[in-house]
Amino acid sequence: MANIIPFLAGFMAIAAIMMNFALHKIEEGHVAVYYRGGALLTSTAGPGFHFMFPFLTTYRTVQITLQSDEVKNVPCGTSGGVMIYFDRIEVVNILSANDVYNMVKNYTADYDKTLIFNKIHHELNQFCSAHNLQEVYIELFDQIDENLKKALQADLTQMAPGLYIQAVRVTKPKIPESIRKNYELMENEKTKLLIAQQHQKVVEKEAETERKKAVIEAEKQAQVARIHYDQKIMEKESMQKISEIEDATHLAREKAKTDAEFYKSQREAEANQLKLTPEYLEVLKYQAIASNNKIFFGSDIPSMFFTDEPSSKKVSTTANQGADSQKKDI
Repeated sequence: MANIIPFLAGFMAIAAIMMNFALHKIEEGHVAVYYRGGALLTSTAGPGFHFMFPFLTTYRTVQITLQSDEVKNVPCGTSGGVMIYFDRIEVVNILSANDVYNMVKNYTADYDKTLIFNKIHHELNQFCSAHNLQEVYIELFDQIDENLKKALQADLTQMAPGLYIQAVRVTKPKIPESIRKNYELMENEKTKLLIAQQHQKVVEKEAETERKKAVIEAEKQAQVARIHYDQKIMEKESMQKISEIEDATHLAREKAKTDAEFYKSQREAEANQLKLTPEYLEVLKYQAIASNNKIFFGSDIPSMFFTDEPSSKKVSTTANQGADSQKKDI
């Protein structure tokens, strides 16, 4: 019995050691691939705890979420013979979980060094050798990221399906100090020129603004003057209309007055025409003779009251004259 206890203790210790090496944990966002005797097994494992045969079987984890691979200090020679260095190039990529086995089988678990790092060096050197320093450092620098991404993805689609490039970020390359100072001076001059151009644009803009203000002010004054002019014309027209109305009123009043007088005279004439009958004229004749205080002495006095032809003509003439005088008096 005493000999069994050490044996059991040894067995438990060995079992604990075996369990420690057999049990392993896979983190979220990773997939485990297994090797046995150096050969890649077809089975893979997702996140969680898993068992494997210790000492004979080993495993490696492969990330299947977005990850960033950095390529540092990449040398690059331009077409002009200037050697420059890209300090850091960051490649953001993601591997599909279904393609982990094929990727590790073809390019090992360090597939990024084979597929990304080497491709970055190759593409950058080709780009630099086809362009001069001015184009690489300034003119075409903003296109390097997109060109690298397209070139990498085109190769990966053929060589390693399941690996996708999400973005490529390239830092400004390092150039020789003397050339860098010249570029800095050139950039300073460009900045000064840009400032001068912007200042000129501001001055021109201010002048244009002042000109527009002057034009607006002149137009406003012209409109005010036109309004005053139209107002004066309207006042003159109103006065003219008032004068015309007053003249028309006065003319109508005078015409009405004249018409009234004419009508009065016409009615009086009609009344006189009706009143001056032969009998009335005869009465007037005798009244005129009676009121005539001028008596002529002679042989013709008696004939004034008789109807003899010669004398009656004289009496009729005298009576008519008296009637006419009474008409005038009326």
